[in-house]
Amino acid sequence: MDYTKLLEKAIVVSSSVALFCNVIKHIWSSTKMEKEPVKVLVTGAAGQIGYALIPMIARGVMLGPDQPVIIHMLDIEQAAEALHGVEMELIDGAFPLLRGVVATTDVAEACSDVNIAIMLGGIPRREGMERKNVMSRNVSIYKAQALALEQHAAADCKVLVVANPANTNALILKEFAPSIPEKNITCLTRLDHNRALGQIAEKLQEHVSDVKNVIVWGNHSSTQYPDVNHATVTTNSGEISVRDLIANDKWLNTEFITTVQQRGAAIIKARKHSSALSAASAVCDHIHDWVLGTPEGTWVSMGVCSYGSYGITPGLIYSFPVTCQNGKWSIVQGLKIDEFSRAKMDATANELLEEKSLAYSFLG
Repeated sequence: MDYTKLLEKAIVVSSSVALFCNVIKHIWSSTKMEKEPVKVLVTGAAGQIGYALIPMIARGVMLGPDQPVIIHMLDIEQAAEALHGVEMELIDGAFPLLRGVVATTDVAEACSDVNIAIMLGGIPRREGMERKNVMSRNVSIYKAQALALEQHAAADCKVLVVANPANTNALILKEFAPSIPEKNITCLTRLDHNRALGQIAEKLQEHVSDVKNVIVWGNHSSTQYPDVNHATVTTNSGEISVRDLIANDKWLNTEFITTVQQRGAAIIKARKHSSALSAASAVCDHIHDWVLGTPEGTWVSMGVCSYGSYGITPGLIYSFPVTCQNGKWSIVQGLKIDEFSRAKMDATANELLEEKSLAYSFLG
């Protein structure tokens, strides 16, 4: 047998196969279709959270590394110059995924055909302001923005309300944008959820990514209830409950809860401004999981419309544990609720009912 000729033939064949594979790879690369850009609205875009959030969106942190975006930025007339500055920085950032920027003080233009709306804008409560004054002004703002989204946003627009009182602002928006599916209107409690994960990880000196399934129930306020009864930590020995690992119910039922509840106030005291970096990160987490899905066996906290789960009044925007798949959220069902948790969950629900009553009084 002539092994030399056989070897020559093998080389020719393998070279042909390699050439064929390279040709197919080139054809695939050249014909591969880019995704359609997603239009993302950020209101209050010139503020601190907006300034931290917008580059995250442009870099793909929120929607993934292969999803082009067009960013719509809205702010009030007094912030127009600052908003233009953010627009210039976006251009200077040379973000590969950024396909366009709309920077405007016109709410109709800002809402035009947007697929995702992140509502940062609102009147914060400042020293000397009464709660009813803040509520009155925000009801007016969210009614107007709801009407603009109703008229101009894409039919499948997903809305995330961040400005406080977030749950009740989302409720008002839901009332005045009836064509947007109510399951597409949510509020941010992922920041509280992430704070709870962080506190557990710090206490146990574990990686935060190994902690999962905490729950934040209720209102994004000081009555919220961070619950660890179903949370676990992944260890070398497998998944172990947080309660068993910490073995300190007193800390979990007192200091842990109040630390999470008061974390925003502690940050304001320390940096003289509200949370911005962590809030922006939580917004990205919320939208990312909602659009792209939660990991198997993991849930997250989202403020969503209640349909009566866990005895919560239907229609309230209340934070529940949810899983997400194919762009839709589902409340985790069947979790055991002990007496301590029941009381905490009801207390935060009652606050939301009071807020709802106050907000509706301004609507006549």
